[in-house]
Amino acid sequence: MLAVNYTTLRENMKTYMDKITDDYETMIITRKDNKNVVMISEESYNNMMENIYVMGNSSNYDWLMESKAQLENGMVSVHALPEAEADE
Repeated sequence: MLAVNYTTLRENMKTYMDKITDDYETMIITRKDNKNVVMISEESYNNMMENIYVMGNSSNYDWLMESKAQLENGMVSVHALPEAEADE
């Protein structure tokens, strides 16, 4: 996680924004009176919101944990998928 003050961010905005999006960094922008801000990429934000949604629903969470336990216990099977025909 990076931390930078507001003035430095403003002077180097493109560089920091590229680092956040290209390197999946999270940045804390420090401001006076502890009114700090966190900057993340849109991709990271969308991933976080999806995780909050999935984990916030107890049915989804239980289903995921059961699936994880099955995987860890070797309860998996492999299936061949038929080839899709290309549209001509």
